Amino acid sequence: MRVYIIGAGPGDPGLITVRGAELVARCPVVMYTGSLVPREVVATARPDARVIDSSGMTLDQIVEVFVEAREAGHDVARVHTGDPVLFGSTAEQMRRMDELGIPYEIIPGVSSFTAAAAALGRELTLPELSQTVILTRAEGRTPVPPAERLEELARHQATLCLFLSITLLKDVTAALIPAYGADCPVAVVHKASCPDQKIVTGTLADIREKVRAEGIKSQSMILVGRVLTSTDFADSRLYDPEFSHRFRKAEKKPGDPRPAEEGS
Repeated sequence: MRVYIIGAGPGDPGLITVRGAELVARCPVVMYTGSLVPREVVATARPDARVIDSSGMTLDQIVEVFVEAREAGHDVARVHTGDPVLFGSTAEQMRRMDELGIPYEIIPGVSSFTAAAAALGRELTLPELSQTVILTRAEGRTPVPPAERLEELARHQATLCLFLSITLLKDVTAALIPAYGADCPVAVVHKASCPDQKIVTGTLADIREKVRAEGIKSQSMILVGRVLTSTDFADSRLYDPEFSHRFRKAEKKPGDPRPAEEGS
């Protein structure tokens, strides 16, 4: 018996991994977060499977299903939205399973932050502009460590991806403007990859009003950074003819006596 903690992806049922889909179709118990995971993701469960929506359940009730499945010798497909290791509320489930000796395995999924970047058609890391992506959330009812408050993280001016923060957009912009500047590009992607996906772009100065005008209040990823609009970034060295790496030797310029640069 094993509990498989499966990332279902950001919304599009086609974005679950092949292994995740195979487990959903095979396991005799399927538990999914019905408030976020599309019903289509678990529609492939076998006809005799016990399919449970956990959206109204407590942690104790969820764990009790795992215990019952262990007693029956049944594998469980525990299906979460996005990737289960990012703001997935999975750590407390794994802690309880560790205490009870219930084996489990994590099956990664496509995160909403990568789905949002894909919807925008943007790369989040650009040479000489931003080589760091910070995944975090604004402080609301759930506190964050003092060193991880947005004012502190903003000092890096890295590409910023904010989960679970759309209702705190006023606080977000106030915290980020001093470091990023009021003209810094922002994109809000609501329900990335879903049929009703919505994209709102602007700057830290005007994004709040634009989002309010669209009536967006939930299920949105906020992306902040110059990478969202920059077109004058440097080319990667990966395809530079004058740069060597393990699979290609650099092309020497005529009359250049220097040895080719060795890269990794």
